[in-house]
Amino acid sequence: MDKDRASARLRVLLRHLGGRSAGAVISHHTSGTVPPGSFHPQQFQYTRDNNVLSLEQRKFYEENGFLVVKNLVSDADIQYFRDEFERICRMKVKPLGLMVMRDVTIAKSEYVPNEKVITKVQDFQEDKELFRYCTLPEILKYVECFTGPNIMAMHTMLINKPPDSGKKTSRHPLHQDLHYFPFRPSNSIVCAWTAMEHIDRNNGCLVVLPGTHKGPLKTHDYPQWEGGVNIMFHGIQDYDKNNDRVHLLMEKGDTVFFHPLLIHGSGRNKSQGFRKAISCHFADANCHYIDVKGTSQENIGEEVLEIASKIHGVKDVSLKAIVLQNGQVGEEVDNKFRGEEMQDKATF
Repeated sequence: MDKDRASARLRVLLRHLGGRSAGAVISHHTSGTVPPGSFHPQQFQYTRDNNVLSLEQRKFYEENGFLVVKNLVSDADIQYFRDEFERICRMKVKPLGLMVMRDVTIAKSEYVPNEKVITKVQDFQEDKELFRYCTLPEILKYVECFTGPNIMAMHTMLINKPPDSGKKTSRHPLHQDLHYFPFRPSNSIVCAWTAMEHIDRNNGCLVVLPGTHKGPLKTHDYPQWEGGVNIMFHGIQDYDKNNDRVHLLMEKGDTVFFHPLLIHGSGRNKSQGFRKAISCHFADANCHYIDVKGTSQENIGEEVLEIASKIHGVKDVSLKAIVLQNGQVGEEVDNKFRGEEMQDKATF
């Protein structure tokens, strides 16, 4: 880790936590359906007052914990991200701090640099090409509806779900993303997840359990799957199996925004192709760090520290420091939103 750059970035972060508002976003409405039932405006607790979401959309998110916006990201941008992912897979670019992952069934096989062996890259905040996803105005104007104007990009991923080998390792167990995040409040965090191609049940679409964002954070751990489980694929050990499930069938550019307590996962990829999606978890810059020791999140906290030590050679570092360094300062996101130069940044 470059200590000077890390120190400078931390100073920017601390300065930003003092608070600064971004300008208003332009209104953009899309259609939405709402389940029957009464709803009163004073009950809004998962969305902020805004001029982007229609009343129907806002009600839908409040009730269900997710909202799909059709055709939000352009084909040109999707191709842009695809091209950069391919460059990463072929090792033509090596962004600082990027975590490259392979499916458990091929993890120990001989590495050939191409996109057929890489199933996910995460923490791409140092790759300016992929990080551009987190600064797209069409994404940020929706994000602000959930986080408010002081936006931080906390966790980034490009998922390349492989064709299942027959051992069902391409599936992702039902989980809540808050399990991975040692910061609060949960209502100030949202994920933007964009389909990079047609996604359906055949190639492993997202499945969500509507309304589960209203419940508590549940205990997670590795599921006991015979074929093996991918690293950090923790799943909920106890959930209501009678809860309704919705499979999100999406087209290229469609984007789902969802709450970090929403229970969700994805099925195995039964197709012969790779299913791609790009995502970022955003948070209000006023969120605060919590100590996970003695909580249900202690297991993932220890695993993150162990991985940081193995991959990046980082020792004697706290989980809080990793969170601060991997989180992209909201001031930088807002500046990019307004077309200004990003400030220098650093990561492990």
